[in-house]
Amino acid sequence: MEKRKVKKIFAMIMAFSLMFGIFQLPQKALAAEDILDIHADGAILVEASTGKVLYEKNPDTALGIASMSKMMTEYILLDSIKKGKVKWDQEYTVSDYAFKISHDTNLSNVPLRKDVKYKIKDLYQAMAIYSANAATIAIAETIGGSEENFVKMMNEKAKELGLKDYKFVNSTGLNNKDLMGMHPKGSGPTDENIMSARATAKLAFHLINDFPEVLKTSSISKQTFHAGPGEDVKMENWNWMLPSLVYGSKDNGVDGLKTGTTDFAGYCFTGTAQKNGMRVITVVLNATDGKGQGGYKARFDETKKMMDYAFANFSVKEIYPGQYKIKNHESLPVEKGKEKKVIMYTKDPVKLVIKNGEEKLYKPVFNVEKDKLNKAGKLTAPVKKGEKVGTLTAEYSGKNDFGYLDGHKSASVDVVTGEKVEKANWFVLMMRGIGGFFSDIWNGITSTVKGWF
Repeated sequence: MEKRKVKKIFAMIMAFSLMFGIFQLPQKALAAEDILDIHADGAILVEASTGKVLYEKNPDTALGIASMSKMMTEYILLDSIKKGKVKWDQEYTVSDYAFKISHDTNLSNVPLRKDVKYKIKDLYQAMAIYSANAATIAIAETIGGSEENFVKMMNEKAKELGLKDYKFVNSTGLNNKDLMGMHPKGSGPTDENIMSARATAKLAFHLINDFPEVLKTSSISKQTFHAGPGEDVKMENWNWMLPSLVYGSKDNGVDGLKTGTTDFAGYCFTGTAQKNGMRVITVVLNATDGKGQGGYKARFDETKKMMDYAFANFSVKEIYPGQYKIKNHESLPVEKGKEKKVIMYTKDPVKLVIKNGEEKLYKPVFNVEKDKLNKAGKLTAPVKKGEKVGTLTAEYSGKNDFGYLDGHKSASVDVVTGEKVEKANWFVLMMRGIGGFFSDIWNGITSTVKGWF
């Protein structure tokens, strides 16, 4: 009897353990998804040349971004400079609005004087290095005529860049309550800019790829702003991960990009760094120390986790070169052409961000553009050299694939024709037709004969 009781108790313990394990599994699986344990309301890690997402946490919820908003102001300014609409040495006359904001010592600022005209380049550096709010307003007024018009440009540019989950209400990222009742019309007195981690990363991606010169400014750790005769302001970059600053190191590769802090947004940071031939972009929104406490250090600690993870585990590799011929898809048949087929290959190399040891988890897949083919599955002459006929996609069979910033799940490149195929003249086509006719007869006879035996 005692043995039976022991067996029953043992069976109950085993059953309970099994049930407990089953009930715990989803929680463990859920915890395993956040492999970096990033303490922030939203976060994302992206390789900067391809837009490949290497890590994400709540990436699509629109949250406060504070002064990271200035990346959009920077983008529009650099775009205006490129198009000749604004010049670096162009001078700005200080408005009442910019003047009043510039003398609010509770905000990040350089003091602007009514009796001094400031060059756009100096205002830009104050904005990018020191997050100077009045300098940002000055740039907005220069480009848009008013900050209200400029905010419309910000939202339009966001749409043009393909951003989602965003809303800009001012040029600075301040809460409107800090603008002394002078906030842009159409927004509320306590409104603030919002973007998702993904949208913020996408903005940074376009900023550093479209205007890489921004990094020359964002990497400046200290600079002097000349506010007026005998009035110099020592500016120290708020990005304390820069190599010479508080949380930096000489080999971390950090050279940008923009911090942001308000009561609503918490401590935020969009960072970028380059090491071993690879550049990454990171975003943390409302970063904390793991105990729910925010702070300057928390956003840099969480950023460092992502950067260290990227540089230790990933690299950019060219897995298929330009003019790569896909196995079993080296050519396409051509109808009515001087040649009966045309070679095809990739237009450009295929570069991927690959996790260490996972090179063999990618395979090339050819996808033909069906509207290029006729009902017989052939191209119709004439065919131009370099004509797109499909795409090569590098399909990944591993786990934890976050896709790309643009929403694609896999990297792809155009497949094009390697030569031109002219249309055959009427005589050639006629002879082919005759040849085809007799070929069909011969094949029919051969089949019949074989049937006799």
